[in-house]
Amino acid sequence: MTSRAHVKNKNAAPRGARQFVYPFRAIVGQEEMKLALLLNVIDPLIGGVLIMGHRGTGKSTAVRALADLLPLIWKARGCFYGCDPADVESLCVDCSEQLKTKGKLQREQARVRVVDLPLGATEDRVCGTINFQKALTTGVKAFEPGLLARANRGFLYVDEVNLLEDHLVDLLLDVAVTGRNTVEREGISLEHPARFVLVGSGNPEEGELRPQLLDRFGLFAEIQTLNDLDQRVKIVELREAFERDAEKFCADYEAEQQSLRRKLARAGKLAGKVKLSRELLRGIASLCLRLGIDGHRGELTIARAARALAAFEGRREVREEDVRRVASLCVSHRLRRDPLEPTGGGARIEQALDNSFQSSGEQRDKGQPESAYGSNTDVRNAGSENSGESGKHDQGNNKTHPLPAPLDAQLPAESLTQDLHSSMRQAKTNSARQQRSTKNETY
Repeated sequence: MTSRAHVKNKNAAPRGARQFVYPFRAIVGQEEMKLALLLNVIDPLIGGVLIMGHRGTGKSTAVRALADLLPLIWKARGCFYGCDPADVESLCVDCSEQLKTKGKLQREQARVRVVDLPLGATEDRVCGTINFQKALTTGVKAFEPGLLARANRGFLYVDEVNLLEDHLVDLLLDVAVTGRNTVEREGISLEHPARFVLVGSGNPEEGELRPQLLDRFGLFAEIQTLNDLDQRVKIVELREAFERDAEKFCADYEAEQQSLRRKLARAGKLAGKVKLSRELLRGIASLCLRLGIDGHRGELTIARAARALAAFEGRREVREEDVRRVASLCVSHRLRRDPLEPTGGGARIEQALDNSFQSSGEQRDKGQPESAYGSNTDVRNAGSENSGESGKHDQGNNKTHPLPAPLDAQLPAESLTQDLHSSMRQAKTNSARQQRSTKNETY
């Protein structure tokens, strides 16, 4: 009996029997997906990530592999929510009472949890409900925590999120933003911490998420089945090696895994100290204006993600290359969809990036403030600025402009309309005069 108890305690310990997980560093390709996940580890306030792609492309494997990279965390001993003893403002009710009575919280180490939310989960299972068994036996209304409570300070993974009920998706996104879950059930009103990184995945062929819900995810990664022959062969070889001997396979990658763990830990501490220049911030805002993105989540997410990437690279200042790398992840799901566009908006984003940062740099060199009205204003300004010296530029150094000003950008609409009517009247007058002249000659 003593031996059994000893085995049970050993398994419950943080460093007990280990279930081997496919190493994150062994995942082949899918760089956008891996970058999006890593950025959310560095700064959870980015807002999670939505991964869309075909089945069997490594979505769930990557999420579970990511959790193995995270270090052990300190939690209040015996707390179901895993409260952080150092964060007094975010404690659950039980931990707050214990802190008041005893003056301090006992702590223990635990691994970051990755909680799966099944497709058929009910709202009670997700948010929590009344423990009816305890209520019937003791007469006390007790709260039974749900999946959101279990996911606190960890990851909540929703596979096939595009098939989940809309009201549940709304609920998940609201809680992910606020970090608190409020439960109103059968006379019980309770609030508990629920800070987690929300990761959703799905197959776009099985249905799309509503645009309002898409906008609530911080990042979006669209992954494709790899078409490179060598990469496909390598995937099969690595997977078979893992299935033959998972312990040896993980040991072979442990050095790379440990290096990535240290890098993530340093980046998490550095992210809050990374600076973003006003010039780059104006470029980010200009990008969102040019793409016609509604709201301001686009700018906020790009700024956070760029800082996280700079911290991951060990830098204290964001560069333009950081913004370019994260821009597509941050805004591709916020674009207004064009069904005739085969690239899914990638070409639009690249062109908008070039125009935004090119115009920002040119205006900085000229000492002029950047316009806040996007590409049309830039075109009109280009036409007016160069109109006086167009002959010199065209004849002298044969300079060309990347965005020539169209006619409607140079003249107001009223002027164009008046000129058109005047031309039509003049044409009618000339025609009438010609007819009268012809008649006079005939007679």
